[in-house]
Amino acid sequence: MTFEEIGDELMSNFAEAAKGKMFGMPVWKLKGKAIGGEWHGDMVFKLINEDDRSEALKLDGAELFDPGMGRPMKEWVVVPAKHSREWLSLAEKAASTMKHSLS
Repeated sequence: MTFEEIGDELMSNFAEAAKGKMFGMPVWKLKGKAIGGEWHGDMVFKLINEDDRSEALKLDGAELFDPGMGRPMKEWVVVPAKHSREWLSLAEKAASTMKHSLS
């Protein structure tokens, strides 16, 4: 799936979802908080839930996201394009967890 397709799916499932920008990359937001985005052909997801994050990091090539500041962000995971079939599921996990944390 592409960034746009995932965004369309998120916006149809989460009324609070919208597109935006962060670190110069296109992102999806929920209630104004970034939950994921496109980074150099890969996708990045904010996975607050430790189990979700651990599972994502098990994917070959996945790693904590560093937007170029030399310090990886502990809740953000970059998932390579070769795992694009996992992207929608990860985006939905990020959105669901964020929605519950903002309630």
